[in-house]
Amino acid sequence: MQITFWGVRGSIPTPGPNTVNVGGNTSCVEVRAGKAILIFDGGTGLRLLGKKLLNEMPITAHMFFSHVHWDHIQGFPFFEPAFVAGNEFHLYGGNNVSRTLGETLAGQMDHPNFPVSLAAMGAQMTFRDLTEGEVVEVDDGKGGKVAVTNARGNHPQGVYAFRVEHAGKVVVYATDTEHYEGRIDDKLLALSKNADLFIYDSQYTPEEYAAKKGWGHSTFEEGVRLVRAAGARKFVLFHHDPSQNDAAVGEKEKRARALFPNTVAAHEGLSLEV
Repeated sequence: MQITFWGVRGSIPTPGPNTVNVGGNTSCVEVRAGKAILIFDGGTGLRLLGKKLLNEMPITAHMFFSHVHWDHIQGFPFFEPAFVAGNEFHLYGGNNVSRTLGETLAGQMDHPNFPVSLAAMGAQMTFRDLTEGEVVEVDDGKGGKVAVTNARGNHPQGVYAFRVEHAGKVVVYATDTEHYEGRIDDKLLALSKNADLFIYDSQYTPEEYAAKKGWGHSTFEEGVRLVRAAGARKFVLFHHDPSQNDAAVGEKEKRARALFPNTVAAHEGLSLEV
């Protein structure tokens, strides 16, 4: 699998001279498994991915939304391939609050929020509401399958983490989840067992977290604890706080590497192979 990061920020985009190395776009991760295209979250990074995908049309892609807080869906109205007939998108998410994924994505494009509605998108779209623990199988285009399993994390209004398995390799995407003090999250531990690549919400430093308990995010220290318990091989710090500039993310990465050497802080354009 090839994993590419198009948006690595949390909460709000952070453009500017102090974030150019890490990037300022919100959550969006692309996974290529065989010929299959999987997209995790539709933050503002999705716009950049969409521009690349224009060169590959017609395309079929599977889009998994961890949840529908704005920083994870706000790039969807600017996802150009969705406006092109002949493209096909399968969209998956939880019915966490009062509306389905389809209703939420349509709602953010309704008047007065956006100039055109979801109906203006010419691509074929299929929406599927996930249940906890459900396994979605995707054809990899080479005679094999990609299995995507979910587990609930700890976040206000709910969140799903995802385990992607293909050809004996495992990638876990666990953003917007808060650790439990004094114990490891059993659901995330089971989901992350023996992962080759573990992408985890490391929004805060331990010092920052003290003032943000209950906000639904975690720290690099808690990520390391999970990585070790799960026997994961590589740890990716993700969902960086908007207050952290390039230097702060670099320092966070340095501190995390002191605890678990095979660690990297996600930045826009980072591409990893497992």
